[in-house]
Amino acid sequence: MYIGIDLGTSGVKAVLVDEAQQVLASETAKLEVSRPHEGWSEQNPEDWLIATFAAIDALAKAYPSEVSKVTGIGLSGQQHGAVLLDGEGKVLRPCILWNDTRAEAECAIFERRFPESRAVTGNIAMPGFTAPKLIWVAEHEKDIFAKTRLVLLPKAWLRFAMTGEAIEDMSDASGTLWLDVGQRRWSEEALSATGLALSHMPTLREGSEAAGFLKPDLVQRWGMRKAPVFAGGAGDNAAGAVGLGATKPGDAFLSLGTSGVVWVTTDSYRGGGRDAIHAFCHAVPSVWHQMGVTLSAAASLAWWSRVTGMKETELLAELPESPDAPSPVLFAPYLSGERTPHNDGAVRGGFALLSQDTTRAQMTQAVLEGVAFSFRDALEGLRASGSEITEASVIGGGSRSPLWVAILASVLGIPLYRLANGETGGAFGAARLARLAVTGEDVEAVCLSPKRAGVVFPDASLRHAYDTAYAEYRALYPGLVAVKTASLRKN
Repeated sequence: MYIGIDLGTSGVKAVLVDEAQQVLASETAKLEVSRPHEGWSEQNPEDWLIATFAAIDALAKAYPSEVSKVTGIGLSGQQHGAVLLDGEGKVLRPCILWNDTRAEAECAIFERRFPESRAVTGNIAMPGFTAPKLIWVAEHEKDIFAKTRLVLLPKAWLRFAMTGEAIEDMSDASGTLWLDVGQRRWSEEALSATGLALSHMPTLREGSEAAGFLKPDLVQRWGMRKAPVFAGGAGDNAAGAVGLGATKPGDAFLSLGTSGVVWVTTDSYRGGGRDAIHAFCHAVPSVWHQMGVTLSAAASLAWWSRVTGMKETELLAELPESPDAPSPVLFAPYLSGERTPHNDGAVRGGFALLSQDTTRAQMTQAVLEGVAFSFRDALEGLRASGSEITEASVIGGGSRSPLWVAILASVLGIPLYRLANGETGGAFGAARLARLAVTGEDVEAVCLSPKRAGVVFPDASLRHAYDTAYAEYRALYPGLVAVKTASLRKN
């Protein structure tokens, strides 16, 4: 038996998986995000631990016999967050999350200090990444930076709390700007550019390697026969790829979660940077990947739900299951800035082309289409970087909407496959890594592709209309930047 834990932004999900790779149970505990200032996004790491314990407590209560036989635990987690610990392992401040944009200016500082950063780390410096956050802390919270002895990503801190070991996997480490992605090791030059050293970093492991054991008190709490081994684990997207069996070069998928991802597995390190395309290590050895990221995917619909005071299901119920034409309204989903292709943490989103006749349904459809257009930005960026995608699977909470998947297929112009376990991909992938860490099996033997629940083909009759709408969408960004710039000058 294996447990996979996915530490997300909105909640912690834990799944119990048997030897036949069947998900026996899934439990989720919700999390809240604190936004004390414009552009800030933080969480208290202790809340992650409370939520994780609640989820596993529920599994142990419902399946005590099965949980007692658990031999491996895998971790998946939101990437880029900065958890700062002192010499005694105590958390010094709330974790600065992946969608926090305060460190915009620090990105230029990092790249000026380390001119080879893009070639070594495979990425443009972005405020969501970890390194610029530490430069910001060094400048604005000097006392905290001076006390910092260890910097951990969210899931690495969760492992630290549950095992006492400071260990990180290659895929998650790739999102720090401190990893030499091609060589799969920490870069001393990148760390030095942030005022840090190797001593501040956790030990590196491949995601499928053993990386610590559950503490005795937790073994007793959940009635386990022996201490399960922890796998190195993975960043959330790499864990989703493992859950989908996307471990072979050319495998591709879309993740329509809080943030959005277009992913393709590669057989070697291909430097990113152009159009803000990321190049990361995969969670399994000797494999890498490229991806484009939009910061507010399903988060855009959640925002619109809060604004309207209606549930997401109610908003979607006002629309057909497939589009007959693009919405006359446009929406830019830059609620937390944007990564691919703009690398702009300051830009903000908005609706355009509203009229007296605009309906709520048209605005809802515009939100779905705006996210789809941002995915197309990522797809075009990957193509320009040498990775052609002709079909892809789609996972994440947004994949539950037939309309949203249909819009995505037509906007991207490729077939999209809906999967049976599309909502447990990250946690399920973490459980697969746990199995690999315990058994030492070949990746190909364990990371099989899941059953497809259906395929959605692009609607050829909408191709021209969506190409036109996409071109109009592309014109929004320069205008939004101009408005933001004018506002800053005014103030």
